[in-house]
This record gives sequence, C-alpha cells and structure tokens, in this order.
Amino acid sequence: MGRRVVRRLRLPAAGLSLMLLLLVPTAAAGADSVWLDAAGRPNASARDALQILADAPADGLVAQDYQARELALQAADLVRAPGSAAASAPAFERALDTAMQRFLNDLHSGRVDPRSLGFRVAEHEPKTGDVAALLHAAADEGRLSQAVAALRPGLGQYGRLREALQHYRALAADASPGLLPSIAPARSLKAGDIYAGAGALHRLLVALGDLPAEAPPPADRYDAVLADGVSRFQERHGLEADGALGRATLAALNVPLSQRVLQLELALERLRWLPELDDQPLIGINIPMFRLWAWDPAAPADSLVDMNVVVGRALNTRTPVLSEKMRYVIFRPYWNVPPSIVRNEILPAIARDPAYLQRHDMEIVRGAGDNVQPVEASTPHNLALLRQGVLRLRQRPGPKNSLGRVKFIFPNDENVYLHDTPATQLFGRARRDFSHGCVRVEKPVALARWVLRDQPEWTPERIDAALAGPSSQRVDLTRPLPVILFYMTAMVTPSDRALRFAQDIYGHDARLVRALASRNDGRR
Repeated sequence: MGRRVVRRLRLPAAGLSLMLLLLVPTAAAGADSVWLDAAGRPNASARDALQILADAPADGLVAQDYQARELALQAADLVRAPGSAAASAPAFERALDTAMQRFLNDLHSGRVDPRSLGFRVAEHEPKTGDVAALLHAAADEGRLSQAVAALRPGLGQYGRLREALQHYRALAADASPGLLPSIAPARSLKAGDIYAGAGALHRLLVALGDLPAEAPPPADRYDAVLADGVSRFQERHGLEADGALGRATLAALNVPLSQRVLQLELALERLRWLPELDDQPLIGINIPMFRLWAWDPAAPADSLVDMNVVVGRALNTRTPVLSEKMRYVIFRPYWNVPPSIVRNEILPAIARDPAYLQRHDMEIVRGAGDNVQPVEASTPHNLALLRQGVLRLRQRPGPKNSLGRVKFIFPNDENVYLHDTPATQLFGRARRDFSHGCVRVEKPVALARWVLRDQPEWTPERIDAALAGPSSQRVDLTRPLPVILFYMTAMVTPSDRALRFAQDIYGHDARLVRALASRNDGRR
C-alpha cells in the first residue's frame, strides 16, 4: 500500500478547523472516476476540490452553499473505512461533482442573474461555457486550482477586493471596540476640542489605514492628528473631507465592520456579472460613488482619466445599471427633451411664464432626423400637440443647453448617455444624484480627447474647435468603446488604489441581499 500522508482541511465558513485524516496513496486513481481512486477513496483532485469549496468565503461566497462540511465528513468516512463505505462512494462522487460545478458557475457568472433585478449587464454576452467538461479536464490533470483562478473575473479590481475582504474579515473578527461616543446634536468637533472617544477613534483609524500605526495616540482631545485621519476616512467614504467630526461622519465610523464585509461580498458578486472585456479600453461609472474612470490597460498608468459625475436622483429618476458600447460623440448637441420632462416640468413652467421657451433657447419642432421643422411655440394648439407627443421640444446648442457642449452616445433601451453640463457647481457636492437619469461628466474635454485618441484626425485643437463651433456635429468612433454603468458600494479606485465605501443610495444592495437569501432558501 502507498505511503500515507496527513492533510489538514480548513473550513473557514463554519468558523472551525476540521482535521481530516485524508490518506494519500501512491497508487494511480481509478480509470473510470474523476474523484475516487482505485480503492474507492477520495483522490488528490477530490481533496483539492474539498479545500476549494472550504475556501469559498475568500471569494465572498458561502461554503455551505456547496455542502463543504457534509462532503468533507463523507470524504473522511470513505478514507477511514473504504470497504464498508463503498456503497456511499458513488453518491459522494455525484455530490462533489454537483457542488464543484455549482461553485464554478457561481464564481464565474454570479449567484444571481442580474436581469432578475432589472439590471442590463452582460445579458448579450454569456460567459459560462461547458463547466462540467472544464471541471473534469482540470481534475484529470490535477489543475483544479488553476481552473478556479481562470474562472474568476479577470479585472484587477476583483483581486484587490478579495484582498480587502480578507483584511476586513480579520478586523471584524477582533473584539469590537463598541460605538464611538456621541457628540452634541448640531455640533461638529474640530481639532483641539475635548472628546472622550479620542483613544477609541485613534485605534479605529489606525486599523482602517486612515492613520499610520506610529501616529501618536491622543489624550482626551480631538487633536490635529485625529482630524487628518478623519479627513482621509471622510474622503474614502463619500463625505465632505473637512476633518470635522460631525454626526454624519460619526455614523459612518460606527458602521459595523461586518456591514463593510457584506458590502465587499456584494461588490465581488457584481463584478461576476460583468462581461469579459479581454483587457480592452473601458469607461466605467460607479453610480453610488458618483465617479467615472476611463482607462486603457495597454496604455501608461498616467493616461487614466477620472472625474466626478452627477447621476440620476434616487427618488424617481435613477441611472440604470447597464453595459453597452459607445459608438459616437456629438459636439454642440441639441437636447431633445424627453416627453416626461415636457409634461411634468416644461409645460407647467410655460403656464407660469409664457416666455420660458425663449429664455431657455428652446423650440417646438415636428418631424425627425433631417426633416425637423420648427413651429410657432406660443399657440395653445401647439402646446396641446406638444403635451400629446405629436410635436417635440428641443433646446438649441449654446451656453444654455442642458447637455453642454458634447454628449457621448452608447445606444441603449433606457436612452441614457454621458454629457457635459452648464451646472458645474454640483460637482463640488459630496452627494451628486441630481440628474434625470443621464450622467453628467465633470471633465468633458478630457473625456472627448480620451475617447477620440485613436482617431488621429481628431487633434486636441480640432476637438476644441468642435466644442466651440456654430453647429452640431456627429463623430462616429472607429472602434466602439465598452461603457459600464455599474453599482458597487465598495471599490478599490484605480486612480489611487484606495478602498472606498459608498451609501446604498438606490437600495440595490438591500435588494441583492434579499435575492441571495431567497436563492439560498430555494436550495434548502
């Protein structure tokens, strides 16, 4: 008989370390079995598979979704008494095979179909091929770990969030310091103020990385060192980074670390929904963080373009989550006012102010495409036709135009796009959900230059001229660009590699938690 080796199998999801005596024989595995050797015991690939399932929490998954504990115990029984347990070996093999296929599908494509939540992400780009064939080939070749790594999302963001998840899990496992002491209502602490929670705040900021470990601990005051750390914390959590300890900042500091762990797990799930991008240039907008990044993996790191954005109002005009391709840019665009805005906002404004259209450089038109004709705006008859949708309303190019000087089009069913805006003051706000659903960009010139960078005829000078030109101009992209409007309340930002958290402004995290719970209930 071959030499026997003791192997430890970790089961972190169950919060335990289970010692199994898995006997590793030198004999070759059974020819007809993926997971059992010739004696009917779990082979090396089975042991690897059991460890992979036990380590599922490292990817934000739940080990017990894949019966990790039960399968480990069954494997131990087969090892201890292979003869007497021979009848259960086929059932073990089937269960392990099913669990591994389920795990690989979940790891690669996610546990929840994003379309079931109304998200238009990757619905035209199926990711998963024949998982069973891939699994069996990897098991036969002893390459399960490599297969798992290959099926994880390829974005660097995924690996960075996995690392952050392990760090925050470790922090959450430590004894909780408890809530920081409250402060007086309507008051913010500034550097130099007395604060009973100064020591606890110092320890928390060091643990979170917002203060260096060598930062001197305070006595009983909210000192300048703490204020600097709080400012960094505020900046990472979407708060006004003024260094003052107010009620909103204190509430964010008191969010349980277990909640941050959950946010990281949900972010990993959402990354699994995204299409496979094959290291191509990409524009990504994280809705709850009000931020846009445009980057090309093949270009130097300093070519990254990042900026603040304004997204749809949480109350009634939310920006959708979707994945499409940008196909053209329009300089000096008309704004074709959506019928809902015409009915709910513009017509009531005209009733209050008959000169509203003239003051906002708007015109009522009939026709479409190259056949558009302006009509007289002031007649009750035309306003009635406008309300009915027979006529349309548009705003001419110019300084009053709500779309600014340029818009970026990625055709989609929601009719949303990126655009410039004259309301630049909103980019200075910490929370920026003010639009009707489209995304307003802070740096439209930089974005236009990045989008057109591979079309040499569009020099910076020509772009500037088009932005200031007298008429509307469409520019088709020679290579369509992926655009992803995504929703993650935890993210490591590509510009500075800082881990950031955001509020669940649209309630999408809460909906995903419910969907995951419902899925698990259905499996019981």
